Amino acid sequence: MPVRPSPESHEALVARMLAGVRASGLKLTRQREAIVHELAGDETHPTAQALFERLLVRLPGVSFATVYNTLDALSSAGLCASLSLAPGAARFDPNMGAHHHAVCDECGTVLDVPTRDGASERASAGGPPGFTVRAIERVYRGVCAACRARPRRSARS
Repeated sequence: MPVRPSPESHEALVARMLAGVRASGLKLTRQREAIVHELAGDETHPTAQALFERLLVRLPGVSFATVYNTLDALSSAGLCASLSLAPGAARFDPNMGAHHHAVCDECGTVLDVPTRDGASERASAGGPPGFTVRAIERVYRGVCAACRARPRRSARS
């Protein structure tokens, strides 16, 4: 599994995200707490649907709307990022440290790519006159190691 560029432990990330949920005025329900725990421990940049399907095992009564709305609230509160990296559903990233992403063209895997400090990167970015750079998002596209290792099918098969 890829290494998180941020040194924040899973427990610290969960605690920070739960505190953020409370601070944003949302009631901390058992379902929201489970969503935060699941997202914080997931480095795959899951979709709302993927989290929903995993949570159904532990919380049979959870709805997709609850999962999606909680992720949207976490994103709005700056506790996770909602990413549009490829065609398809938004992916959610609990890693709020400075980093970029690599996306596999074949399987859709999304990996974190460490970067230098975000503030120094923004300062050196420039941009159009009068434009203040808030963030720099770099996406590397290609084929991941797992897909490259898979045997290729011949075109005649």
